[in-house]
Amino acid sequence: MGKDLAENFSDARAVFEQADHALGVSISTLCFTGPENELTDTINAQPALVTHSIAALRVLQKVSRDSNPAFAAGHSLGEFSALVAADALDFEDAVRLVRERGRVMKRAGEKNVGAMAAVIGLEEKVLEKVCEETGAQIANYNEPAQIVISGT
Repeated sequence: MGKDLAENFSDARAVFEQADHALGVSISTLCFTGPENELTDTINAQPALVTHSIAALRVLQKVSRDSNPAFAAGHSLGEFSALVAADALDFEDAVRLVRERGRVMKRAGEKNVGAMAAVIGLEEKVLEKVCEETGAQIANYNEPAQIVISGT
C-alpha cells in the first residue's frame, strides 16, 4: 500500500519516512511488503491508512495547482487525515494518536466479544427487522446504500 507513490514521488516517500520516525517502527515496510496479517492489525492499519492518505495528498499538492481545499472532512479514521490536511493537527501527532487509537480499540475488542459488519444494498427497514430478530444494532450510516451493524 503506497509503494508506487513512494517510489515515484519524493514527497510521498518523505511522508512514509516521517511516519516511520514518529512511530519508531517501519510502517513503510509493513505498507510496502507486509506481512498482510501485521498490516491489517488495527494497531498498524490505522497509522498506515493515515500515512497513505497524507502521502497521496502531498503528491496532489505537488502536481496540482488547485490542491488547497477550502475545507476538509473525514469519516471515522478519515477525520485524522482531514485534520492534518486542514493543518489543524500535526502529521506526526496524528500517526501517534491513531496508533494509540488502534491499540485501545484492539484491547477493547479482546475484552468485549462482538463484531461489526458493513451491509451494502439492503433496505434499512429489512435490516432493522434482521437486527430486531438477532439482537444486533444499527451502529452507523456510512452512506445511503451502506449501513454498519454491530452486536455480540
